[in-house]
Amino acid sequence: MLRTEGYVCVKEAAALLGVAPNTVRAWGAAGRIPECRHPVNRYRMYKRADLEQVNRQVEQSFALPAAARKRKPR
Repeated sequence: MLRTEGYVCVKEAAALLGVAPNTVRAWGAAGRIPECRHPVNRYRMYKRADLEQVNRQVEQSFALPAAARKRKPR
């Protein structure tokens, strides 16, 4: 029995990341997202934990510095 728990396919990965499926494929091919292949059908598979880490990194890169958040608008 194959264990694919914790893994998602391209379409699900795209939904989690908020991008198009072709973008997920390109990022995987470029090594930006770790990908593996299903041993039977060779479909691309992505660990959900890896995708969640990518989302956290993106969120952190767009987060405002603490000083900017405390300023009041004029």
